[in-house]
Amino acid sequence: MSKPINKPAKQSSDQASRSFGTSHRSHYAEQSIASIAEESIARDLEGAGEGAAVGDGEDGLARTESRQEREHLGQHSMSGYYRRPSYATAGPRPFLGTQLPEAIVPLEQDREAALNEERSLLRDNNLIPPKHPRRRDSQASQGSGKGLTHRLSIPGFGIRKRSTLVDEEATDDADAIEPSETTGLLNGGPPQGRDPDAPYGGEDDPENIDKKWEEAVINGQIQTTWRRETKFLLSTSAPLMLTFILQNSLTMTSVFTVGHIGKIELGAVSLGSMTANITGYAIYQGLATSLDTLCAQAYGSGRKELVGLQLQRMVYFLWAMTIPIAIVWYFGAEILAVIIPEKETAVLAGRYLKVLILGAPGYAAFESGKRYVQAQGRFAATSYVLLIAAPLNVFLHWLFVWHFQWGFIGCPIAVVIVENLMPVLLFLYVRFVGGMECWPGFTRKAFRNWWPMVRLAIPGLVMVMAEFFSFEVLTLASARISSTHLAAQTVLQSLSVLTYQLPFPLSIAVSTRVANLIGATLPDAAKVTGKVAIVMGTVVGLLNVLVLYSLRNYIPHLFSSDADVILLAAQTLPINAAFQLFDALAAQLNGLLRGLGRQEFGGYVSVFAYYAIGLPISLGTAFGLHWDLYGLWAGPAIALLVIAVTEGIYISKVSWQKAAEEAAKRNEIG
Repeated sequence: MSKPINKPAKQSSDQASRSFGTSHRSHYAEQSIASIAEESIARDLEGAGEGAAVGDGEDGLARTESRQEREHLGQHSMSGYYRRPSYATAGPRPFLGTQLPEAIVPLEQDREAALNEERSLLRDNNLIPPKHPRRRDSQASQGSGKGLTHRLSIPGFGIRKRSTLVDEEATDDADAIEPSETTGLLNGGPPQGRDPDAPYGGEDDPENIDKKWEEAVINGQIQTTWRRETKFLLSTSAPLMLTFILQNSLTMTSVFTVGHIGKIELGAVSLGSMTANITGYAIYQGLATSLDTLCAQAYGSGRKELVGLQLQRMVYFLWAMTIPIAIVWYFGAEILAVIIPEKETAVLAGRYLKVLILGAPGYAAFESGKRYVQAQGRFAATSYVLLIAAPLNVFLHWLFVWHFQWGFIGCPIAVVIVENLMPVLLFLYVRFVGGMECWPGFTRKAFRNWWPMVRLAIPGLVMVMAEFFSFEVLTLASARISSTHLAAQTVLQSLSVLTYQLPFPLSIAVSTRVANLIGATLPDAAKVTGKVAIVMGTVVGLLNVLVLYSLRNYIPHLFSSDADVILLAAQTLPINAAFQLFDALAAQLNGLLRGLGRQEFGGYVSVFAYYAIGLPISLGTAFGLHWDLYGLWAGPAIALLVIAVTEGIYISKVSWQKAAEEAAKRNEIG
């Protein structure tokens, strides 16, 4: 840590918490979103009748406790808005990189998670004793070994004795910060009334942690290390990577299965799923993003029953939207026949879309239900559902397409069954594992007060649609060349989606971690995380480059048995592999921008790079210069290079100290 963070000169004692995770939105957007959510809750309470009276009891107490606890928190506390990585269940990876909202975690879990993080950092900076202290005589009797190394005390130089201790928490003592003139001295023994043999020397009660944390932040005593941040990012992003890969397997399985029937079928499943994404799934995902705010705000207000009410509203709203979506899908063959020259491909894609109509209500219910459980801090629920649904999806594809010999049509049937099963599995989780406390029962109130939900949903819809369109336009372009090019494009796009499941979850963990540290006024620690993120992104990108390039002649065989498709995909894979490094770096830089609260800049750069540079180059080289598939992939490769360089230069010049001060100002107001 190069410089301590000085406490602002004028700060009242009741100043709002300068806490983890409130720095990721602009002030205007944050105030607007909060006001809309508050308006929705107020309207619900006005029409609650008896429910409002009940709420003034137990739930009212919960809200009072929340306010009191927030007022008790220090201005540098991590508690209050501690964020955990959230994610959306998405289809094919969009070019712009999904700008996911970070989860607003319920206060009880927020408080516990923040205290654990504060305690861990205090311990690693030698400001509180370790969790399991071993006394000197015990160490001498046990001899040397792991966790028993001594650092001898030299009183004349003020260097204290320190034992390396066994710790059961995520960060071990190898991550501890070396003592310096700013670190706390523990050789004076535990404070009066503390038990030296208790965990953390008896100093881990919340009040003491709050006090020590505030003092440490103000005095610039909180430091972090590369090793600590690397372990944190890996442990946080690894579960997300697994979840993303499982989710991606739902669509990847269709490509694997149908690709070996023929290149027409391979192109048709890509064209059908692309059309479903743009005209249906992207709409569901974009509209459902409003629940990320509404459900979390309802839960945080103490009105838990309003979480279930918002869920019902969104499900009914999305089911209403399913009617026009179903009409488009029903006439999908006729619509696609106007766009692409390959009529047989259009007919098969149309059949695919007609079957998918049966799964649309289930998909909509799952997208809504996922936000319902995440608002309660139950982020593992979706992972558990996917651990069942993903293997079942593979089995059903094999069963219908190959064992029952239904051919191409067996693919969408398997998809529909899984889409309708996923909300059922999520319901079983809520019913038997946890989450029922927010379910008010079915109510007619779900058919009223839709306007705040719609107002919040529209920006999310526009964002998701823009991202999906920028990527899927290449599929339509390749379809105009030939069925072989469409099939090869499907292979390349599927691989691009798969490789992105490594850097993107890492970027989510990065954005959350940086926002947390910035919100706690620890910009120097956040800079360490940023440097670690760049290195990790480079490693992941180079790994993807190496795998795709070295296996370029073998990977296409997994997707297709057609010799022309395999040859074209293998010839184009070097271009796909070349931009993996820029792709991974751009993902981490976008994560850093979100954490710094500068995601607007990243959005502008991405829109300019893809729409003003990438797509014109793709279409110009593919059709003007007749580079075909090479040209289509040259555009995004150059766009990613522009994004990585531009955002890298911007972040290198940004003031992290100023970002922390801006976060503090937003927290004072919010």
